[in-house]
This record gives sequence, structure tokens and C-alpha cells, in this order.
Amino acid sequence: MRARAYLSDDKVIVPDGRESDELARRGYGSKSSEGLILEPWEALYLVEKGRIEVQEGPGGPIVDFQELLRFFKARDEWIWAKFLIYRDLRERGYVVKKGFGPGLTFRLYDRGDYGKKPAKFLVYGILEGSPVKVSDLEEAMREAQASDKELILAVVERRGEVIYYSLGGWIKPSPAGRETS
Repeated sequence: MRARAYLSDDKVIVPDGRESDELARRGYGSKSSEGLILEPWEALYLVEKGRIEVQEGPGGPIVDFQELLRFFKARDEWIWAKFLIYRDLRERGYVVKKGFGPGLTFRLYDRGDYGKKPAKFLVYGILEGSPVKVSDLEEAMREAQASDKELILAVVERRGEVIYYSLGGWIKPSPAGRETS
């Protein structure tokens, strides 16, 4: 199945139909009155895999992967890192949705859980060598704990490989000087 999609403003839309329903069932995009709205990293992934063709507007010329990447990079300098993390997680069999909160790039559903259970993980994505404030990680950890999810740190190495670290929680000194979690 190769679905037709089109660029509209900053969105990629797969018009309503059998293809958009199948993509939605597999955890891609979000339904709207316009059709299935894909996140930039989803659109890039589906173009790379040959699952969709993106046009410049309905009926316009086809946009290839590199053109689509340039289009999104002009709007989001981190799109390449987000795409690499997204692609890696999808190819490991996970359903990946847009995250929430500061720095939380993705919500990650355990295999087989999408549509049945809430996301189990929050993914905080960073580039190797880019500074990260401890306060930003603390805020992400608080958000993960408040939503009963595990925080995963996804580090994109310079070669494009993604390394994952599980962040289980913070240890704070207790008033008596003993450590607690």
C-alpha cells in the first residue's frame, strides 16, 4: 500500500480513506476533519519506507525525502535527531507518538499495547555533545513520575546511532543525611 499525502502549511495530510485508516490503526498520525495528520518524523519515516508519497498540496508535484527533510528542517532544527530516534524505535517494533512537556520528544507504547493501554515510556532526546541542563532533566523526570511512566534518555551519536538510557529516579538526601529515593 502506497498512500498519497500532501503538504498543507506545515502539516502532511493523508486524506480520509482505506490507506489513512490503515496507517492510523498502526499508530501513525492523528485523525482530523482533513484526514490523517502526520507528525514530521512520521511523514519522513513513511516516505523513506515507501509507504506514502507526499505532494506539494493536493495534486501538486511529488516531494522526495530530501526535499521533505529540508522543508521540515527550516521549521525545526532538531528534526533530523527526532527522525533518527523515531525510526530506530519504530524499527524495534514500538508505536511512537508525540511527547509532552519540556524536552519530552516522544511517548512510547510497549509492544502490543497501542490502543489498549497508555504509553509506558517518555523519551527525552538529545544530540551527543549538546549540553543539557540538569534542571531540564529534573523537570522531565518529575513529568514522567507524575504520569506513572518510565523516562528514557535517547542520545543520538555523531554517526547517527541512537543509544538509550533508562532514568529511574532521583536520589535526594533526607533531613538526617541518609539517602532516599
